[in-house]
Amino acid sequence: MKIRLEQLNPIIGDIKGNTEAIRKAYQIASADGVDLLVLPELVVTGYPAQDLCEKGSFRDACYAANDTIIRGAQKTAILFGSITSNSGFGRKMFNSALLAKNGGLQSVMHKTLLPTYDVFDDLRYFEPNNEFRCVELNGVQLGITICEDIWYNENEVQYHTYETDPAGKLKELGADVIINISASPYTVSKHENRTRMLQNHARKLKLPILYSNQTGAHTDIVFDGDSMAINSQAEVIANTKAFAHDYCDVIWNSEKKDIKPAISKAMVEYPQKGSARHFEAIRCGLLDYFKKTGVTAKAVIGLSGGIDSALVCTIAAEVLGAKNVKAITMPSGYSSEGSVADSRELAKNLGIELFEVSIGSLFDQFSAKLNPLFAGTDFGVAEENLQSRIRGTLLMAYSNKFGHFLLTTGNKSEYAVGYATLYGDMNGALGIIGDLYKTEVFEMAKWLNSDYFGREVIPQNSITKPPSAELRPGQKDSDSLPDYEVLDDILYRYIELLESAQQIADAGHPEEVVFDVLKLVDFSEFKRFQAAPVLKLSSKAFGSGRRWPIVQRWTKNQTN
Repeated sequence: MKIRLEQLNPIIGDIKGNTEAIRKAYQIASADGVDLLVLPELVVTGYPAQDLCEKGSFRDACYAANDTIIRGAQKTAILFGSITSNSGFGRKMFNSALLAKNGGLQSVMHKTLLPTYDVFDDLRYFEPNNEFRCVELNGVQLGITICEDIWYNENEVQYHTYETDPAGKLKELGADVIINISASPYTVSKHENRTRMLQNHARKLKLPILYSNQTGAHTDIVFDGDSMAINSQAEVIANTKAFAHDYCDVIWNSEKKDIKPAISKAMVEYPQKGSARHFEAIRCGLLDYFKKTGVTAKAVIGLSGGIDSALVCTIAAEVLGAKNVKAITMPSGYSSEGSVADSRELAKNLGIELFEVSIGSLFDQFSAKLNPLFAGTDFGVAEENLQSRIRGTLLMAYSNKFGHFLLTTGNKSEYAVGYATLYGDMNGALGIIGDLYKTEVFEMAKWLNSDYFGREVIPQNSITKPPSAELRPGQKDSDSLPDYEVLDDILYRYIELLESAQQIADAGHPEEVVFDVLKLVDFSEFKRFQAAPVLKLSSKAFGSGRRWPIVQRWTKNQTN
């Protein structure tokens, strides 16, 4: 039996378009002599469809699409993910895997383990499965699981544990092979964790594992695909290209009850961990944000001469094309000549159009109007943020006038401690480096110059000069924040590892510094609540996967 694992890039809510993509994949698989085509979790709806699932018209459209796909399946069987109706008690639908052949539905299996952590909220919508059985196809007993079912208790971050092991249950029921259809998002270490987890299952169950994962991006969540086939000796024998529509074929050997590659070809190499991997994820997220919103891929960026805006501008120009990226540099009386020069040099290196709009006179006019209100006070944060808000207004005006999406330039370190201005530099449609710590921003800039381009594109001065918002004379980030190497370690421990203040201090950081940083993080939640979506690159990004109360006393009580 020839089996194809194909990763598609669906669009949430585009039931007609997704069904057509499935039809095309099926048509090609059928022509290629495939016996079973395996597609990802919820490929009909796109994942996560969130509260679209609550609309009866949406559910009905999905059910109709299921019927269309089922009727279209002929000699080649197809296993695909969609929602199905729950006619009994509980939630109105299941997250299901449907197996179709010869114009009819052969079997339906529902997802058992419904995650409710990070970006996942399956139990909000779906009724869990409580009945296990294998499905026979061409004499082979298929053990069909859906995403979290295969992760069981081997997640990247184990937020909770499950009593039931679906793959183990199916093995007990006589499964010859375990199939998992998935919509598993990207994180920087997911590939290694995913591969190890699947190999552990193959080793423990002594069964081959077939894994088909969604690719593409939906708003802030990036899916890397990374579909693979693992034989019963826990060897990866076939895989797919990351962040792309792709497939791989394997042959089921009924005598050996194992799988082998359908053709002899080299394994596809997954992008190297670190900047190279993050870059591909950002590329995928940025392209799909434009494609799936139906907006022309044009971007505008506020270019300061600093490292963050330089990196965002460079990525945008490389991904979207130089002609589709505009930059605006907006010096004030506190901007250094070097920052303007660095902006010009970057624009020249990238071949993008750069506009220079001084905000000095605008700031003076605002200040004059505010003088009666600010009388008797010193120059402070309000005046600093006013400059950022003037810039944000100009950028949004350009975006509004010409239809360019404004990309925000804040990094994770700044967003974490609130070192960003609401309605100023936080303006925009998407944050593409908002899940990169400042130290990672520097690493990626260096990697782009040395490894990706092989020449200096991002000016060396933007990389080496001390970071500064340049909103007052002689300002440096280090005036109010620890060095970024220290800050980022504290933030990583607090946000990703969920360590307490005491645990972080015990790791070698001064308690007073830890307390100050943690208070900045938690008391800045109101800003992040209003921020643009941030592409998720880590196990815990700001956005839909991190839910923190704005109004709370826990932090204050723990850091006094």
